[in-house]
Amino acid sequence: MSKQDDHFFNVFSAVLGILVAITIGLFIFARMLGGGMTEAHVAADPLLQRDVAARIKPFGQVAVAGQDNSALAIEPPSGAGSEPAAVASLPANGEETYKAVCSACHSAGIGGAPKTGDREAWGPRLAKGMDLLHQHSLQGFQGQAGYMPAKGGRPDLPDELVTEATDYMVEQAR
Repeated sequence: MSKQDDHFFNVFSAVLGILVAITIGLFIFARMLGGGMTEAHVAADPLLQRDVAARIKPFGQVAVAGQDNSALAIEPPSGAGSEPAAVASLPANGEETYKAVCSACHSAGIGGAPKTGDREAWGPRLAKGMDLLHQHSLQGFQGQAGYMPAKGGRPDLPDELVTEATDYMVEQAR
């Protein structure tokens, strides 16, 4: 080994040693500075406890039939900038219900749904009576042609609006 190699090795070793010493010093400094955040300190801080409880709170609750479920009240979301979820507004009449819900399937005949205004498709259904049509629109129906979900897949709709929408579609087919 030459003298230059020995010199390089010595300088490199010194620089490496200094960096290791600085790193150890930073670890010691960080422990001293953060020593106040021990488990005992965290356990005693009510603000930290509240934040931790909010983060680990279950996102759902289960109501059991036949038991007292009064503690399962729905709470609005909390936190900065959170707003209550938007509630879907209900249509005002049968035509609006048709446009908002029923037209998704009945305008194109999806899943065997009779197209709105198609007299041939509605004829056999009308022959069975309006009471049966209303029952199928409210409770759903599984037929040879396809599947009709109860209330068109919108269980939040009142029976009156579903019945009015059915009447609206029938009027379009007459």
